[in-house]
Amino acid sequence: MIEIRNVNKQFFSIRALDNITLNIQKGEVVGLLGPNGAGKTTLFKLIAGLLHPDNGQIRPMNGRWPTIGYKPDRLLFPNRLRISEYLAMMASLSGAQAEDRERAVFNALVQVDLVSHADKRIGDCSKGMRQRLGLAQALMGNPTLLLLDEPSNGLDPNGQVEMQNLIKKLHEAGKTVVISSHQLDEITAVCTQLVILNNGKLHYQNSMVEALTISPHTLIQADRDLSEIADIVRAQHPEIQVQGSHIQLRGEAMQLRREILALLLQSQYDVLHVEQKHVTLAEIYAKAVR
Repeated sequence: MIEIRNVNKQFFSIRALDNITLNIQKGEVVGLLGPNGAGKTTLFKLIAGLLHPDNGQIRPMNGRWPTIGYKPDRLLFPNRLRISEYLAMMASLSGAQAEDRERAVFNALVQVDLVSHADKRIGDCSKGMRQRLGLAQALMGNPTLLLLDEPSNGLDPNGQVEMQNLIKKLHEAGKTVVISSHQLDEITAVCTQLVILNNGKLHYQNSMVEALTISPHTLIQADRDLSEIADIVRAQHPEIQVQGSHIQLRGEAMQLRREILALLLQSQYDVLHVEQKHVTLAEIYAKAVR
């Protein structure tokens, strides 16, 4: 859908994006992670056409630009307008014909579950409603690509789950979605691709399935601190780690699980738990931005 090649963007002395190369494939939900100042919002604005790169190219893969809906992180609304009035104005700005605007507004309200609040003034809306209104605004014109900057920002846990369900429904409807978020649970729950930026550079890119199935390890929990035999356990293989009452086996060391369990039992330890685990998104993120 969108091809980003060797893109740079600088604001005075600040390099916001540094030689970014990235593909956004049709039908994917791309999770964009990174600390504040990593360049996520700048990348969104470049894709949306609100900014232009200093160097490099952003172009459609098939030669035709997709229609784009953009929900910024900071939502500024005319608080005196009602939700339906505001969306009607947005439908007009998106190019919808007069006879189609009412249908476009209704469809957007249905998609974000705001039909029952259509006549509510924006100034009286909760944070969750305003976030959903921002998403409804992005849906005006039925875009094929959605750029959602912090869609769950400021929402309580229930609101976050509701937003995740909305994004899943948009994906099921065939939308391509790029999400910027600090909520690792949200990225894990809804995204099919993972991209991590830091200091304007691309530090990690992978499918979510592959990202969460790499680096498997076995975790063994004993009934008490293992300091008495920690050196003996570590001596069995370089990829064995001992911390407190836990033993972690990685790589080839995972094949020594039975030997380690036998060693624990011989040393009068009880084994409370044995678990096969994979790397977490938090671990991937921490390593990428370290």
